[in-house]
Parts: sequence; structure tokens; C-alpha cells
Amino acid sequence: MAMAQAAAAPAATPVAGPFKLAPLPYAFDALAPVIDKETMEIHWGKHHQAYVDNLNKAVSADPALQGKSLEALLAQVSTAPKAVRDNAGGHWNHSFFWTLMAPEGQRGAPSARLTRAIEAQWGSVDKFKAAFQQAGTSQFGSGWAWLVVTPDGKLAVTSTPNQDNPLMDLAPVKGRPVLANDVWEHAYYLSYRNRRGEYLAKWWDVVNWGRVNELYDEAVALKR
Repeated sequence: MAMAQAAAAPAATPVAGPFKLAPLPYAFDALAPVIDKETMEIHWGKHHQAYVDNLNKAVSADPALQGKSLEALLAQVSTAPKAVRDNAGGHWNHSFFWTLMAPEGQRGAPSARLTRAIEAQWGSVDKFKAAFQQAGTSQFGSGWAWLVVTPDGKLAVTSTPNQDNPLMDLAPVKGRPVLANDVWEHAYYLSYRNRRGEYLAKWWDVVNWGRVNELYDEAVALKR
């Protein structure tokens, strides 16, 4: 039932191309009251769809970009047109973001392995959360807060402007993302207005720790 409700197509006809907007993995109201139904409908169906459409347009206009995966575009984004940087980032970031949240009863908790790594880096899970929230709060303008596994296998908190992410070849802090929060105003404004800090604090209540644990394990395995 949740999938059926979440899978409703955006009102506008999508632009044809290799990249598609996947259904949400839960109903639009599944994250309420932390994230309200209307915000999810607009965020997924309008904003994310626009990134997909504009990425398909940008790729179709440049033969050198055709046939490349989303990750391959990000890995060489410094050599691509700005439209690719903005919209490939927007598509990847949002596709990732939706999976990091879950309905009540499906959220879990940080695994023992991830908890040990967090405690080794920040001293406690609460101190990590404070650092992550600070990254989101202090990001000037629109952007994202990230928890990544760096190339040396350590955890790091970072932020990026606009739709940049740590997979991009131009990212100042590179790594494999295991957690991210969207701090563009369209992610929270209907419920929180200008209170980004409040949104960041309440967002922990919908984090899909089961998925975060999987992503951490995958990232660590790649470092072996």
C-alpha cells in the first residue's frame, strides 16, 4: 500500500533519457510529523524530477557524456558543463537521501561496528550528531551535510554547497557517503520555515540506520 501511494508519477511528463526518477520507498506521509506529506510530494515529484529532466537534457546535448553512468559523470564532473554538475549531483544526492529515511518501526539503530567507529572519531554518538548538525547549520545557503568514509578508511563529517557531493572529483573532502541530510530550504521550509537547526535536530527521528549500517559496511569492505 505504501509503495502504491508513493509510486504515483509526477504531474508533468518526464523528459526522455537514460536517467529516471525511482519511486519513493515509502508513502509520502510516512515520515510525518518530522517531514510532512506536502513537502515530500513537492520535494520528490517536483524538485527531484526537475534534476532528472535537466540531466537528461544536458546529456543528450553532449555526445561525450552519453552512455556514462551517474557515478561516472560525478567522477569527472569538473570537466563537464555546469548543468551536469548541478543536475547529476541533484539526482544522485536525492536518490541517496530517500533511502536514508524510513517509516516508524523500520529505522533501527547504529550497529555496534558503526558505533565503535563513531566513538573513536568523536567520542560518542551524541557528539557525532552535534558535529553533523553543525555542518548542516553552518553550510551557507543551500547544500548538504555528509558522513563519509574517507579514502584512508576513517569517518569524516563534511558539507557541500548546492548539489555537490563527496563523490565528485572536485570535492574538497572526498569519500563514500554513508549518511546525508538535505539543507536546501525546499527540504524543510513548509514545516520549519527558517528554523534549519530545528529540522536538523528532529531529522534523526526518521533516519534509516539499517541502511546507514549497510553503507558503512560496504564502504569499509572496499578499503580492504
